[in-house]
Amino acid sequence: MASLLLSRRDLEFLLYEWLDVCALTSRERYADHSRETFDAALELSEQIATRHFAPHNKKNDTQEPTFDGERVHIIPEVKEALRVFGESGLIASTMDHEVGGGQLPSIGTCGAAGSLPARGRPCGRVRA
Repeated sequence: MASLLLSRRDLEFLLYEWLDVCALTSRERYADHSRETFDAALELSEQIATRHFAPHNKKNDTQEPTFDGERVHIIPEVKEALRVFGESGLIASTMDHEVGGGQLPSIGTCGAAGSLPARGRPCGRVRA
């Protein structure tokens, strides 16, 4: 599927050629991973962004969230998109295996997050 959001080739260049994210797999923390697991996270992020966030991006920009003093109100499409994102496991992807995470390096998931809205996934540091 062609991305509506970013150039997959540019992202792969940054992650694999410039940053050499696969070199992190030589560290014990990331030894369970490979280019295939990084690619899978990228693909999943792109699919979620394309199918669940992109269709309402413009509407969300024109109908910005409001706060009534107690609750934030946002277009209903965002709730469904965030539900799918939450159920995907991407939120826990950098967390330790012991707490149910995927223990992926943050740099790899930041690349994946490039597919998602800026508010959807903050990027952290790489843990050694």
